[in-house]
Amino acid sequence: MRNSELQLNIISPEKKLFSGTVSSVVIPGIQGRFGVFPDHAPIISSLSEGEITYNIGGTEQSIEVKGGIAEVIQNIVTICVI
Repeated sequence: MRNSELQLNIISPEKKLFSGTVSSVVIPGIQGRFGVFPDHAPIISSLSEGEITYNIGGTEQSIEVKGGIAEVIQNIVTICVI
């Protein structure tokens, strides 16, 4: 993983939904949507219902979620969704 990338892991109680390197991710936090880019400050946030979008090589992909929790630390974004 290069310094310009994030490791993104999206999991649900049933299965792993996505695991890979991305250049950015936008998360539906309970206080509003927020973007995560490389070298983002550590954060833990509850999620509201919405869409997680992430960019892989210039292509945007998304996953609809009903809620969950996200953690960002040292360029690793872990999102547990419901």
